[in-house]
Parts: sequence; structure tokens; C-alpha cells
Amino acid sequence: MGKISPVSIKYNIKAEINLSGMAERPDVIGAIFGQTEGLLGADLELRELQKSGKIGRIEVDVFKKNGKTQGTILIPSSMGKSETALVGAAIETIDRVGPSDSKIRVKSIKDVRQSKRDYVMKRAKVLLKQLLEEQPDVKEMKLEVTEDVRIADVEFFGKDKLPGGPDFDTSDEVIIVEGRADVVNLLRYGIKNTISLNGAKLPKTLPELIEGKTVTLFVDGDRGGDLIIKTLTKELNIKDIAKAPDGKEVEELTQKEIIQALRGKSKDSKPRATRTTRTSRTATKRSESPRRRAPRKQIPKDTSHLKELKEEIVGDGAALILDEKLQTLGRVPVTELASTLEDIDGAHAIVMDGKTNAAIIKAADSAEIKYIIADKKPTRDTAVQVYSGADL
Repeated sequence: MGKISPVSIKYNIKAEINLSGMAERPDVIGAIFGQTEGLLGADLELRELQKSGKIGRIEVDVFKKNGKTQGTILIPSSMGKSETALVGAAIETIDRVGPSDSKIRVKSIKDVRQSKRDYVMKRAKVLLKQLLEEQPDVKEMKLEVTEDVRIADVEFFGKDKLPGGPDFDTSDEVIIVEGRADVVNLLRYGIKNTISLNGAKLPKTLPELIEGKTVTLFVDGDRGGDLIIKTLTKELNIKDIAKAPDGKEVEELTQKEIIQALRGKSKDSKPRATRTTRTSRTATKRSESPRRRAPRKQIPKDTSHLKELKEEIVGDGAALILDEKLQTLGRVPVTELASTLEDIDGAHAIVMDGKTNAAIIKAADSAEIKYIIADKKPTRDTAVQVYSGADL
């Protein structure tokens, strides 16, 4: 029977098993092989996968309590994500072990390589620190001195001693941020007309400090940022709102991200979100003349994110459905893409592993998809613009 080299293991499937009666480790292993036989076809037969080294030794630990058996199952895999997930789902179908009823649930599928990446990152930081200590980099020294000077520029305003930039008092236009770390990060890139809430609540002296100034509120890209927007727009006269990218904090943004967020700020008009149903979209399409079809959407100039997404799904037979900000709305097999598009709103683009077909193009057009990234461009014009990976 083949074995997986520890070097080639990609994923570990970890599951919990609960039996209604008594059983031993060999009983569980026998049930795993016996009851999954033929379930996934010849290509994913567990015995053959283990012989070829694609599935490693199945580890089962059990213990008995009050006449019942509980335990864990660990299955190492050197296959891709999709095949590993199918094996994990297959063992959940095992409903009996010997005379006992069985319930198996996969608790996690962990990427073994991630722990190695974490070690590499941690070790690299230690080595870099040693290198810098032994041979200081002049550029790094300059940056550190400059940053220290800018941090020293942080001033405090009002009775609440709110941290802010040195130009806050004299500027007609100011930026409110959440904390002192945000002020420091903006100072790092030369933005000095800031003031901090120093927390999530509205400081008592802030309304007086910003009186007569044009105010932009700049918050983190999380739920806390949304709550601050909701609270402060009721209490203060805020002209514009800027928000960090989803999941990021203002204090960790790069100069480019800060500029993009402030340029893309929205007016505090509190617009109501509207949702267009598929029926109304279809009716609108039918009422439009084909001559007035909107121009084809071009992929963005910066395609690095799309390229990363395309590389991520190579060989998986999957499709990623993206929103207007190119955030993933969902991941589905390419074979289910057309049917999925019938039930999804807010989709903007698709990145897929494989070639398009007539059904996918038709469904994408109905869903108002702007463009598709596939393996190959169609030889004929299509209702939705299709790009290949080579275009990125």
C-alpha cells in the first residue's frame, strides 16, 4: 500500500465520529473503506487513492463512555482542494459502524503548507532583524527618523485631549479618524489636518473643535466603522465619508490605499439602497432597442487582483462570481455556473477555470455580468465580453 511522503501532504481532513454503541478502531476504518466504495467513482476510490499515495494512512482514535463510542478521524491528502473536499464529504455519509448508528462530521480541512508558510514568515522576520542589527540600512534609518519626527508632530486638542495632526487648527478642511494610530499613519504620508475620536463615541468637545470646518469622516472597513458613520452623521455636520477597504483599518493602509479611499469618498446624502429584481431587469431589457446596448465593459487597468484569482483556481474547475469591487460573492463549480447566475444579484464579473459556452454566456448576459475571465477567448463575438488569462 502506497504512502504519502510528508513533503507532499497538502491537506489534513479532520472529522469527529459519534457512535450509538461500542466499536473499535478497525471497525471504523473498515466502515470508511467499505461504505465509501463506489460512491465517488473509480478515480476517487479510497483504496486506490491510498495505493497510489494520494491519500495517506487514515488515523482513528476512539474512546468509550457510557456504552457509546466517540473519536476523531484524520485523513492526509496530497490531492487538490476539490478532490480533498469530496473525500471529506464522502466519509460523512457513513451511517453505521458494525451494529451501531454512526454520525461523522468533518470539523476542518487544513492546508498543511500554511503552517510552513507561517514558520517561513516568522523565521524570515528573525533573520531580517539580525541582518539589520549587524548591518544597519541607511535608508531604513532615514525612514525611522522621519517617522519618529512625524509621530512627534501629533498634538492634542480640546479638554478631551484628542490626538490630531499639527495642521488641524489652521485647516478649513479636516479629517476625523477613529484613533491615534490612524493619525500617525496619515502623518506618515504627509496628511496633517486630522483629529481622532480617541474611541468609538463622540467626544464632548469635538463639535466645538470642528465648528466652521469642512469635515470628512475616514473610518475602518469593518462593522465598527459602519456604526461610527451611523452615529456621527446624526450628531455632526459631515460633508464626506471615506472608508478603508473591507477588513482593513486606516492605521494599516498604504499611501495608495489612503489616496484611493479619500478620492472615492461619498457625500453624506444617506442614499437608500435599491435592489433590482430579475423580472424588472428582463422587462427593461426587452423594452430597450438592441441599438442602444451599453458599450462593452473593459477590464480594469490594474488586473493584478484578477490575475491572482485566476491563478488560485487553475485546475479546480471552479468559477468565482465577483461584485463591482471585485470581492468574491461566491465560488461554484463551472458546471453549476449558469444555474447559479439565475439566482444571484449584484454580480459584476466572473473568473473561471475553463472555457465559456453558450449557456454560461446567456446566463451571464441575463445577470448583467460585465465581463468574464476564462482560459480562452471565443472565436466569435459574444453578448458578454470574454478575456483570457493572457489579457491580464
